[in-house]
Amino acid sequence: MFAVHFHENNTIVLTQALRTIPAVDEDLKIKGRKCKVLDVTYNDNNHVHVQVEFEKIVEKNKAASELGKKKKR
Repeated sequence: MFAVHFHENNTIVLTQALRTIPAVDEDLKIKGRKCKVLDVTYNDNNHVHVQVEFEKIVEKNKAASELGKKKKR
């Protein structure tokens, strides 16, 4: 078992005890968000740091959603 620490921009996103270590360029899903493994660093015998990058969240067009709303009087 390995203690795998997932980082994004020097902030810890998730820490898990895993039997297998993710590979570089592998697609993962962490907390319901898709991400890609950028770098894997081994510290001690059982500690691994994994650098990930999450996909950008695209916001829907706000103007289109406002057109369907009716004004209350």
